[in-house]
Amino acid sequence: MVRTRFAPSPTGKMHIGNLKSAVVEYLIARSAGGKFILRIEDTDQARYVEGAVAAIYNALKLAGISHDEGPDIGGDYGPYVQSERRSIYLEYAKKLIENGNAYYCFCDKERLAGLKKDGDIDAVKYDRYCLSISKDEIAAKLDSGTPFVIRQLIPEGRTSFSDEIFGEITVDNEELDDQILIKSDGLPTYNFANVVDDHLMKISHVVRGVEYLSSTPKYNLLYAAFGWEPPKYVHVGLLLNENGEKMSKRKGDASFEELIERGFLPEAIVNYVALLGWSPATNQEVFSLQELCEVYDISRRSKSPSVFDIKKLTWFNSEHIKRMPFEKFFSAALPYLKTVRRENVNFENLAKMAQTRVNFISESGGLFDFIDELPDYSPELFFNKKMKTDKEISKKSLELVASIIEKIKTWSNAELYSDLCSLAAEAGLKNSQILWPVRTALSGKPATPCGASELMEILGQKETSFRIGKGIEILS
Repeated sequence: MVRTRFAPSPTGKMHIGNLKSAVVEYLIARSAGGKFILRIEDTDQARYVEGAVAAIYNALKLAGISHDEGPDIGGDYGPYVQSERRSIYLEYAKKLIENGNAYYCFCDKERLAGLKKDGDIDAVKYDRYCLSISKDEIAAKLDSGTPFVIRQLIPEGRTSFSDEIFGEITVDNEELDDQILIKSDGLPTYNFANVVDDHLMKISHVVRGVEYLSSTPKYNLLYAAFGWEPPKYVHVGLLLNENGEKMSKRKGDASFEELIERGFLPEAIVNYVALLGWSPATNQEVFSLQELCEVYDISRRSKSPSVFDIKKLTWFNSEHIKRMPFEKFFSAALPYLKTVRRENVNFENLAKMAQTRVNFISESGGLFDFIDELPDYSPELFFNKKMKTDKEISKKSLELVASIIEKIKTWSNAELYSDLCSLAAEAGLKNSQILWPVRTALSGKPATPCGASELMEILGQKETSFRIGKGIEILS
C-alpha cells in the first residue's frame, strides 16, 4: 500500500513550502488509494513554538486535508510525536554501534570548533577522532556521565539511489560527513529520526525539497546499515518568491494562514500550490481537491523551480469564488454588501452580480459604492470610441431616456432593457449608444458590475430620473 507522511515541525504558522509538501504527499496517497499519515517532528526543542501543533491541525483542516493516522486519532504505528519516541531512536542507534555502522563521539564544542580553523573546508568534516577510542575507555566515559553524541560511520565507496523525479543519482561517500544520529540531549537528529520513523511506519514514498537531494545518500546508507528497504524518493523543485529567492517565513513570505486572512480561499491556495511544479494531462487549471486526487500523476512533476506568483493566485481565487455555491457566497459577502445603505436594495441580486466579478469576497461591497451617493465624475466618461459615443450622442441619449422614464410601467431589469433597446431603434441609434451613457450617468464610474438596465432596477425610478438629469447637466 502507498503510505505517505506529512511531518511538520511545530515552529509556527504553516508556510507555503510546508503546505506544498502536505498537498503533494496527500495527492500521492489519495490518487493511489493509499494512506496519509501526520507525524509531528518536535525533536528540535529550541525552535518549538507554543500553540504550533494546534496551528498545524487547523491549517490541514482549512486545506481540506484529512489524515488517516496521527497524534490526535492514533494508528497502528504510534506514537506519532517524535519526542514521545525518544527511547526508540536510542535503541536503534545502539544497534548501529553494535554492527559497526555508528560510534560514540565524546568531543566537546571547543575541539569541534578547532577543526574549522584556517578556512579549510575539508576540515569541517569530523575527523573521526573518537572512532579509535577503545571499548574500555568508552565504557568508562559512559559510566562517568561524559556527554556524548552518536555518529554514523560512513563507509568507503559510492552510494546510488533513484528518485521519482530526478532519476538515478550517485554520490562519492567521501563527500559525506559522519553525521550525528543522537544528540547530547538524547534526542535524535532530524535525519536519523526520519529514517527510523519512516521504516517503522511503513512509509512507501518520502517527499522532500530538492535541497535535500544531497542528503539522501546518508539516508540510504542508514537503511542499508539496518538491512531495510528504502522508500521511493520524490524530491520536488524549489519554491521561489517573486524575487527569485527560496520562500521562507524567515524572509517574511506569507504563511498559509496569513494568505487566508488576506482574503484568499483555502481551496484556491491548495489548487494553486498543487500546480506549482506539476501539470495535469489536460489544459484544465481550476480543480477541487477531490478532482486533483482523481487526476494526479507524479510522473508529471517538473525538476525546475517554480515561482509563487501572487497575481496568479489572485486569479485562482476569483475562479474559485465563481465556483462557490451561491448560498455560500451570499452568506460570506452579505456583511460587505450591507455597506450599501439605500432602502429596498435586493442584496441577493447584488451578490449575483458580484460573484462573477470579484477577486476577493471582501471586494463585494466596494463594487456598489456608487449606489448610496453618485460620485463626482468627469464628462469624459461618456466618450467611448468602442461604443461610438461622444458628447452630443450621449446628451441626446440621456434626453431620450429622461423623456420616457415616467412612462415606464414595469420597473424590472428585463423590461427596462427592452425599453432602452426599443428607444435606441426608434432614434436610429445602436443599443450601446443608449446603454453606455445611461450606465455612466447612473454610476459615475468607468466600470460597473452590471449594465444600464440592472442599475436602473437597483436605483429605482426616482433616483434614476435624478441621475439621468445630472448627466444631462454635466454634458451641457
